[in-house]
Amino acid sequence: METLAVVKDMIEEAEGHADDMSKDRLRANEYYRGEMKDTPSDKGRSKMVTRDVRAHIKKVLPSIVRTIFGSETIAEYPPLGPGDEAGAEQATDYVNRVVIPEANIRSCVYDGIHDALLLRNGILKWWWEEKQVVKISKHSGLDEMAFAELAGDDDVDVLEHSEREEESDEGVMVLHDIKIRRTFVERGVKAAAVPRERFLIHPDAVVLADSLLTGEKTEMRRSDLIAMGYDRETIMGLALADEDDAEADSRRDTVTDTDEAQRANDPVDYYDVYIRVDMDGDGISELRHMCFAGGLSEKNLLLNEECDEVQFCDVAVMRQPHQWEGISLADDLMDVQQGKTVLLRQTLDNLYWQNNPQPTVQGDSIEDMDAVYNPEFGKPSVTRNAVSVRDAVGFNTVPFVAKDSFGMMEYLDSEATDRTGVSDASAGLAPDALQNMTAKASAMIEQAGIGQTELMVRTVADSLKPFFSGILRLIVRHQDKARTVRLRDEWVEFDPRHWNAEMDASVNTGLGAGTRERDMAMMMQV
Repeated sequence: METLAVVKDMIEEAEGHADDMSKDRLRANEYYRGEMKDTPSDKGRSKMVTRDVRAHIKKVLPSIVRTIFGSETIAEYPPLGPGDEAGAEQATDYVNRVVIPEANIRSCVYDGIHDALLLRNGILKWWWEEKQVVKISKHSGLDEMAFAELAGDDDVDVLEHSEREEESDEGVMVLHDIKIRRTFVERGVKAAAVPRERFLIHPDAVVLADSLLTGEKTEMRRSDLIAMGYDRETIMGLALADEDDAEADSRRDTVTDTDEAQRANDPVDYYDVYIRVDMDGDGISELRHMCFAGGLSEKNLLLNEECDEVQFCDVAVMRQPHQWEGISLADDLMDVQQGKTVLLRQTLDNLYWQNNPQPTVQGDSIEDMDAVYNPEFGKPSVTRNAVSVRDAVGFNTVPFVAKDSFGMMEYLDSEATDRTGVSDASAGLAPDALQNMTAKASAMIEQAGIGQTELMVRTVADSLKPFFSGILRLIVRHQDKARTVRLRDEWVEFDPRHWNAEMDASVNTGLGAGTRERDMAMMMQV
């Protein structure tokens, strides 16, 4: 189809764009790990590196996470119209007390924030998963009633069964030992942080929600695709990741039944993308959800349906106007870390020369040269021809200039603080813990220090609104029956079918609530 050819070109263009940007992410990761391949050390000299990128991220990340997750109610759903009050309150309780723990949302949001601090943008995705699960278990010592109840379940297949008699006070009892296979479908909201190297977005995108293409390329096992409901014969006929069937067969001596069984674990390229394309020819592009496996041709198309939202969102700590990619702490700190690393190495090399000066020796005046090269306490240095040791041995004096480097490194530290706003104050340490000053001066410095961090928190909170709004829509659309859960020591029934799926989400950060001293003064006044 002509439309699929357009889709294939768009996906390949997005893949090329992701590859072009990978060099920036690789460099940021190298600096975070302290490898710094672009700043190699000289042979025989100091290899020490500073880790400013990691240090600043470790300083500011706890403050952001604490502010986002500090409250029991992370996301709130305000009523959209009259009559939504009860549903909004129930939706807020259900998402915060049930969905967030079950879907492990705290962990994936943490990963997204970390990616934003290091790699400019973190990517979150959410989906409703219905997955067939098979579990095998053994049960022993079942009485007749328990055996009949367990074996009579429609989802249970009895694989092995044996009976035995056992005497008791009530007489002889027949006990059953069985091995069963239970097959059922797990349903629920799932969320994950997408690694940046797997994320696809159109090169011209300014806002993720309006991008012509948004999606993810990953590798999945054949068995996982079949468990998701795709046709088994189609999945087994797909090419392996980054290779075709001919190449895979050429590496096998024989194709046996055992080899066929192992094919269930073969990795397959899987594309999960949202594309704006005119599929029906009416001149208006519609948003479509497409899934490809094993390639991008028509035979690889597993899903093609029209949808109304992109189930991806991006998290940023600092936005750039008219650009999708944000600004990370690594962007501001990598040149600072490079300069400090060079200065630190030179400083240590200078100290090494001071502590281990280079000897100068008259070779024919020393009896035992090892006493000069490897001196030991009390080991004598014997000279020849009555030459004085001071005349025979000397040391090359290297001036101590390392002290001048410390001032420059302090300047680079202050430059890093000015660029990022990350300081001891923004990390949670009050300035008056470092020096004696009035409470007013301490408060002013603290407010100045957390200004950029507060902006980061607000930007992250705004980025998470589409994430929690999308989770609510998933629950309303796919949870087809009421659910009873324990909430505040009471059993409460939640029925999402009666909630308004279009309610907006707000992230409760608690910013602007004032200081503790202000709260105490207000309480005393009341």
